[in-house]
Amino acid sequence: MAWLKSQPAIEQKKKPVTGIFEASIWKSLNVISKQAKFGIVSTGKVWEDLLSKAVVKYSKEELGKESALKDVFAGVETTGLNATDLHDAPAEEVKQKMKEATKRLVRKGDVRAVCLGCAGMAGMDVMVREALIEELGREEGEAVHIVDGVKAGVEWLEQKLSM
Repeated sequence: MAWLKSQPAIEQKKKPVTGIFEASIWKSLNVISKQAKFGIVSTGKVWEDLLSKAVVKYSKEELGKESALKDVFAGVETTGLNATDLHDAPAEEVKQKMKEATKRLVRKGDVRAVCLGCAGMAGMDVMVREALIEELGREEGEAVHIVDGVKAGVEWLEQKLSM
């Protein structure tokens, strides 16, 4: 993202640029209280380490301190599926794996925002909500924010363009 932002056509004209990852963190930080946490549900196991490192990098580059998000980032839980599996695997398998990953994430404690860690997960918030209600009960489960990175990206850009 830094490379794209540094390109002359973007930099000189002050055009806003974001990715769904950055927008998801931005949205999460704007919807949780200071004591609460956010986490990410993504696809394959490889994303656990990659996204965790990316949160640290974001914290350092965007917030000026490598440990700025240490206390509010609950981590990453994955489904074991790849992006194409989300739409090609049997629907019940996808739902089960999405719910299992979500439940593992919220068991880490005080997670108040769950980011969908893949653009291919757009629209899968219903599965995440079901898992939240099963794990936390209706009232608490419905209070957790589900952050769709695609929607968050559009929201972030709309906000920047209206400034």
